[in-house]
Amino acid sequence: MKWKPTVLVLSALLTTSLAPAQGLNNLRIMAPASPGGGWDQTSRAIQTVLQGEGIARGVQVFNVPGAGGTIGLAQLYNSKGDGNLLMTMGLVMVGAIQTNSSKVDLSRVTPIARLTGEYEVIVVPASSPHKTLDDLAAAWKANPSLAFAGGSAGGTDHILVGLFAKAAGVDPKKMNYVPFSGGGETLAALLGNQVVAGVAGYGEFEAQIKAGKLRALGLSAPKAQAGIPVPTMKSQGYNVELANWRGIVAPPGLTGSEKAALVAAMDKLHASKAWKDTLKARNWTDLYMSGSKFDVFLKLEANRTREILKDIGLVK
Repeated sequence: MKWKPTVLVLSALLTTSLAPAQGLNNLRIMAPASPGGGWDQTSRAIQTVLQGEGIARGVQVFNVPGAGGTIGLAQLYNSKGDGNLLMTMGLVMVGAIQTNSSKVDLSRVTPIARLTGEYEVIVVPASSPHKTLDDLAAAWKANPSLAFAGGSAGGTDHILVGLFAKAAGVDPKKMNYVPFSGGGETLAALLGNQVVAGVAGYGEFEAQIKAGKLRALGLSAPKAQAGIPVPTMKSQGYNVELANWRGIVAPPGLTGSEKAALVAAMDKLHASKAWKDTLKARNWTDLYMSGSKFDVFLKLEANRTREILKDIGLVK
């Protein structure tokens, strides 16, 4: 009968090793936007993989829309010490914090990981006389009022146009940026020759580029990307790099072990085949970065975004 305690101990150890960490039971993920958008899709993809891979149990996603995610950010900040709460966010929120004069910024939350991203592309209509990025830059310098179309004011598209302006020698405060609520409206403005150029994530224009309706002049990636036959802006002499990235943060006030458990969960998610399959199926670029590296990245990104929004004239 002496073997029974040993068996019980081994059984308990095995059960513990197979179960998710205690702090990751009943995990909640906030998507600080309406259902169906990028942050919502990312949150639900994370939910599926965390549960499917046994990394966490009882994962729920909920939406807190408004003000570029800053309403959700304030709610996250007010949930201090909650080790079972995460929020999906990204570059759009970094800009919204500035343009909305949010009282809570990302220095007041707990960074966990950067997950995915999408590079931006600058396009012109197929009938445009501008065959290269140099052509467009030269015309822009000669006439700073040339209209560029993209998403919301202060968003990723607007930031890229501002960065391109600086790199091309155009005063960002003089540029003519026309914001639209969605990629469909931007596309209509381009095809209707209402604007000279447009900016969006590559995926939004991919079909029209392949169909020959739009000409892609430059990609905002640091190097050439497999499956995207567009030269980078850097390779053409414009020191511009930008990704519309998405990541995960947690409330402030977590213990070291609580933060470590959340980072470990994201590390496991990223390493899983299920997540790799998700990236491939959704055509998301893997930009994974976790822990202290993400802490540093967030600070640098906030500073860079603040400076370009000042140059554009959207913030003081």
